[in-house]
Amino acid sequence: MNNMNSIILEGNLTKDPVMRSTPKGTAVCHFTVASNRYYKSENERREEVGYFEVEVWSRLAETCSEYLSKGRGVRVVGRLKQNRWTNTEGKPRSKIQIIAEHVEFQPKPKRKAGTDEVDDESAISSKNTEEPVAQPVY
Repeated sequence: MNNMNSIILEGNLTKDPVMRSTPKGTAVCHFTVASNRYYKSENERREEVGYFEVEVWSRLAETCSEYLSKGRGVRVVGRLKQNRWTNTEGKPRSKIQIIAEHVEFQPKPKRKAGTDEVDDESAISSKNTEEPVAQPVY
């Protein structure tokens, strides 16, 4: 019996995705998502930011590499994977990353004419249907 290992993450890319291929030619895309959490402590609004490494495979990786860029919002559905190894000093190390099975691209915010400012209203209501929602390929 498989145990439950599922995660949903929303946030923004911290830098452009990196695309690589395995020796057999399978596409692998890596990117980092920053996810903000806001909470109140002693009547003061606080922010906590988490950074999560995401790995995407195959056709989904190619789509992510093509359409994603730094700052773009995404929703990632996938599973957690823990990698373990021993470093050069002989100490055990580990790293947890997200293996994406589904990635949704958030609409790109529209820029105000002649400025670098984002038009907040259009960012919220804009639905860009030109770009696909990346689906897993099995």
